[in-house]
Amino acid sequence: MKILWLSPGFLHPATRGGQIRTLEMLRRLHVRHEIHFVALHDGSREALDRSSEYCSKAWPVPYALAPRSSARFWLQTAQFLFSELPVVVARKRSQAAEQLVEKLLREQNFDLVVCDFLTPTVHLPPMQPFVLLEHNVETVLWRRYTEQAANPAARLFFRLQAQRMLRFECEACRRANKVIAVSEADAATLREMCGISHIFAIPTGVDAAWFARPHAPGPGPASDLIFVGSMDWLPNIDGVRWFVGEVLPRIRDRLPHCSLTVAGRRPPASIRDLATTDARIRVTGTVDDIRPYLWAASVSVVPLRIGGGTRLKIYEAMAAGIPVVATTIGAEGLDVSSPENVCIADTADALANACVELLNSPSERARQAAAAAALVRDRFSWENVAARFEEIVCSGRV
Repeated sequence: MKILWLSPGFLHPATRGGQIRTLEMLRRLHVRHEIHFVALHDGSREALDRSSEYCSKAWPVPYALAPRSSARFWLQTAQFLFSELPVVVARKRSQAAEQLVEKLLREQNFDLVVCDFLTPTVHLPPMQPFVLLEHNVETVLWRRYTEQAANPAARLFFRLQAQRMLRFECEACRRANKVIAVSEADAATLREMCGISHIFAIPTGVDAAWFARPHAPGPGPASDLIFVGSMDWLPNIDGVRWFVGEVLPRIRDRLPHCSLTVAGRRPPASIRDLATTDARIRVTGTVDDIRPYLWAASVSVVPLRIGGGTRLKIYEAMAAGIPVVATTIGAEGLDVSSPENVCIADTADALANACVELLNSPSERARQAAAAAALVRDRFSWENVAARFEEIVCSGRV
């Protein structure tokens, strides 16, 4: 097939779960299909130089998003408060991208058009058939932001964005010929929320061989607990701050020297400051290779209270041979079983108890890690994910 693939951005450096999911799928699909990749481009040379790994032709649209820490970001946010679109969509809307997509559709004969994530749907002509890949149920994310908001102004902003996102997301899902969610749970939510039936689920994947613990790993930055995730994403920021404020003190009541590593790109000051006030907390920022950090840790924690999407961090920890303690939201939609191959706990006390029990029991850590590694190795390869995508889009071709 000749596929036009619209994405919010290019895929290198691959530092986010949804980004990694798309990259690994496209690497497999690119072997058998002609992929034309259209995305906003911030000028990164690596992004373009490595695009041949996953596409036949890259079509960059120059576009510099304002960093979250900049004054321009807040000016843009204020500007789009009165837009009918959700702010997160309005900020990524590009007239140049719309014109390029129209030109490509007019001049080339594509067998399939794919919108990767929700935001690129604004760049498609209204009547264009397409497949929508939903990495999150975005409306649910914004509703959870509302629930966890710390003050009335933030709560009002998130509620307004959730309402706009509901309208936008439902319209996009109804326009799409097929919608692909990352889990059966997300698919069920979208069916009920949008009133659609043309929706399918493809589980997330992992490169189990890449993450597998070596027989004799070199010395790594040892830590009792580790959290892995992009630290410029609000659900991760909220989860880490809550864990450090409410869960970690309960763990240290019984294990006073318990250490925590927070590994992920672009941590804000509120996360970086955790390491300056507590010598047993390490905040890494971006790392070239997450595997040594996983291999050197005893337990991976996923204490999310807000969230959706791929939960790639859980499958990566499983493949790396490290047991996982997560909230229900943290593991939502994954085909895992507690306590067989993961520990699920939702209160601060329950999370602390689960961490302490694993830290105190090398045999239980080894048992859970072995069961988890077998699960992801046998069932969740990227080859299976790509094959399932082909099966869905080729049945009654759009």
